[in-house]
Amino acid sequence: MEVIMTKAMQVNKVRPGYGLENVVDNIFNNTMRRFFDGNLWDTGNSANVGTVPVNVRETENQYEVDVIAPGCKKEDFSVQVKTGELVISFEHNGEKDQRDEEAGWVRNEYVRRSFSRTFTLDDTVDIEKISAGYTDGILRIILPKNEKAKPISIAIDVK
Repeated sequence: MEVIMTKAMQVNKVRPGYGLENVVDNIFNNTMRRFFDGNLWDTGNSANVGTVPVNVRETENQYEVDVIAPGCKKEDFSVQVKTGELVISFEHNGEKDQRDEEAGWVRNEYVRRSFSRTFTLDDTVDIEKISAGYTDGILRIILPKNEKAKPISIAIDVK
């Protein structure tokens, strides 16, 4: 479960002096971690439920959640709010890709599979006005802020 609607969420930025040796170390460490976790050899056929990357952006009036999900059909997505959580899921309905039927594939890494992501919402989100759309492989969910959560600006006269 992930918490997205808080000011505590921070993005790691590249630090000055982040040299080539650190990049190489990260590549090596990530590869070794994937090797020992078993994910290095996973071709996508072993697990039925996966995860997808998301981007989250906050503006003055809303939060935007972009779910990166190319090759999916919008009818197969489910976006729900359940007890203070935003639940985004995709259920692959079992139809085989045409390429599954074709012979000669040497490697077939891209497999559409079901996934689910859950985010905890705080009271700044107006759950009655949440909307979603799927375009160009990206599911965008708009979470408008409540009026009380929007920043206000009031000029105060100095006397």
